[in-house]
Amino acid sequence: MSKTVHLPGPGRTALGCTLLVIALGASVAACDSDGSPLSAGPYDAAGQISFNGPKDAGKKADPDTPLEVVAEAAGGRITDVTAMDAAGRHVAGELAADGARWHSTSPLAANARYTVRVSTEDGSGAPGRKVLAFETGTPAAKKTLDIAFGPKAGTYGVGQPVTAELSEPVEDKAQRAVVERALKVRSTPAVEGSWHWVDDKKLHYRPKEYWPAHATVDVRSTLEGIKIGDRMWGGGTKPLTFRTGDSVVAVTDAAAHTLTVYRDGEEVREIPVTAGKPGFETRNGVKVVLGKEPFVRMRSSTVGIAEGSSESYDLPVYFATRVTWSGEYVHAAPWSVGSQGSANVSHGCVGMNTSNAEWFFDTVQEGDIVKVINSGGDTMEPFGNGFGDWNLDWDKWREGSALSGGQGAAPDPQDGARLRPAAA
Repeated sequence: MSKTVHLPGPGRTALGCTLLVIALGASVAACDSDGSPLSAGPYDAAGQISFNGPKDAGKKADPDTPLEVVAEAAGGRITDVTAMDAAGRHVAGELAADGARWHSTSPLAANARYTVRVSTEDGSGAPGRKVLAFETGTPAAKKTLDIAFGPKAGTYGVGQPVTAELSEPVEDKAQRAVVERALKVRSTPAVEGSWHWVDDKKLHYRPKEYWPAHATVDVRSTLEGIKIGDRMWGGGTKPLTFRTGDSVVAVTDAAAHTLTVYRDGEEVREIPVTAGKPGFETRNGVKVVLGKEPFVRMRSSTVGIAEGSSESYDLPVYFATRVTWSGEYVHAAPWSVGSQGSANVSHGCVGMNTSNAEWFFDTVQEGDIVKVINSGGDTMEPFGNGFGDWNLDWDKWREGSALSGGQGAAPDPQDGARLRPAAA
């Protein structure tokens, strides 16, 4: 005879589950009562550990000091530490192999509240727990970012970049944006321009085109007292004002063996020259006059040519106008007058007769433009060997800004009035 089996409905199923949970709970309770230290709830480990945070109410920790938790009880050890601030940022750390010590390996934030959860076990293996809380204050040994602007006050050519030398490296793009936004450049008449990060400690500023002739350029920083990062604040910076003179541009056509000087767009002199010969080609591109030296002793050994070789030289040179730090000049070269205007025979410099070299020396000043075309040489590098800044096109130049990144930054509203040309 068959027996009918009634499946439980939803209510009975829930009851069955409830009874099962109760039964499991009872089982757990029974386990808790068996006396095993491993089955007990975590004990308060306050007496088992120490940490180097502030002990007194109202005291704040120096964020520049790494956090440290130490196991103090004999036979006990730390098994895990998690540290996190109120914004949810975890602090990385390292636990010693024997569990005796944990220390943070990433910096703490300034003016933040931290919760530290420490797990331990004693000599019997029983687990312990302790939750610590503390606040950080302003770093006791914070860094100050000082800035030195260049060039010195004076009058320069229309190709002179503005430079900003930082006392501390700034790598983070967000922090670079804070710094760059505070560096103000005002030109009268106004021009479009941008900063470019050369490296972590140096920026250059240049207009889209050359500066206007007879312009006034004011450079200042509003960074003082501004927080750049958790460890760095802006320091004081001496402002800079310089002016530009006439627009003087010298163009050397190495193929035509001529140097033509233009003042405010008008040709004033064409000079026969010799440029770098094959293997020693003069760099193409735009260079900026770095300085003038009435006399220079030029030795081939300083540019890697062995003494006594067929290319070695040791010459007294007059009226030398420097355009690269590696030793490229425009200078007097009386020994090559027969080739000037017809052949390139130098080791990279632009040479001319003594009379023309003296005139050129007296005509140009720091910041003027010396451009070389048709030499067959490489293009002047943008940085590191003088001012090759103008050899980057405008889009590439702006890619070096932390504000625009080549995408076009919104202007600072406070700069709108400053960038208008002064009334005539």
